[in-house]
Amino acid sequence: MTKPLIAEKPYPTTEGIAPDCRSLRIISPAYASSTGELNSILQYNYHAVIFNSKGLEEYAELIDSIAVAEMIHLKILGKLICALGAQPVYSLLPPAGFNFYSAKFVAYSRSLKNMIEDDILAERHAIMSYAHMLDRLRDDRVNGIIARLLEDEKLHLKAFSDLLDKIK
Repeated sequence: MTKPLIAEKPYPTTEGIAPDCRSLRIISPAYASSTGELNSILQYNYHAVIFNSKGLEEYAELIDSIAVAEMIHLKILGKLICALGAQPVYSLLPPAGFNFYSAKFVAYSRSLKNMIEDDILAERHAIMSYAHMLDRLRDDRVNGIIARLLEDEKLHLKAFSDLLDKIK
């Protein structure tokens, strides 16, 4: 099993978090929107498969390790959505039964360089989104979870940036 690329620090739990529609609306886009964790998982998996097919197993493994970290993030956000009072359906604003996630949002680039550039863009967006959430959230427990996810996203950005330097 691929080891996730994550910071060496535990994730806060959702224990003690009460239903809160405001926090739910703030964090939901990170779950399953066009720029959320679900999209990152699918995009990075696609890119890892392509890198592997080109004989670049070491680079594919790095991308896989980031995808596995994003899977952890998706699960954490799903638990947080439940704690905040909604079902974690794959839509822009759970539990809404519309505006479902679509794999059309995955960046299906053809060149390896463009794939990594797309992944860097995704990580920059995640960092910006999580930082913006931290400015708006009022619940310290929810804030702690988002801040911890942000730490991982910064690691991912550095890893993708280093990878881009290698393949140029």
